[in-house]
Amino acid sequence: MNAYSKDLGLKALDAVERGIPRGKVAELLGISVATISRYVKLKAPGRETAPKPSPGRKAKILDGFARKRALWHQLRGNDTATLEEHRGMFEKRRGVSVSVATMSRAVRKPGWAFKKDLWRPPSGTSKEGALSGGT
Repeated sequence: MNAYSKDLGLKALDAVERGIPRGKVAELLGISVATISRYVKLKAPGRETAPKPSPGRKAKILDGFARKRALWHQLRGNDTATLEEHRGMFEKRRGVSVSVATMSRAVRKPGWAFKKDLWRPPSGTSKEGALSGGT
């Protein structure tokens, strides 16, 4: 789950400062009373109320349209290759080393399926326009 926006935190703090009970603020903004209490504690002088960045790695394969498009063309041009072979090709062409499991997730996310020894694009959306919807 991602952090709430900075704007929501500022709205909650503003409402509490105006004297609105925390329970009412929580109900109006759709957040918990504990979250409001945390915002009030964070508002201490010298502390920032902005959410911290979410932990985790950045995507190696599908982090941009160019890489999505490259993967799409790679699957189109090598529809009988295994995931391991696609992983090797992607590393050679794009300079990004990924695991077979990561390649599997990247291939299946836009809807590709391996059926009867062939990689097949998503049905009804086999055009590259489907790339924008697979994020």
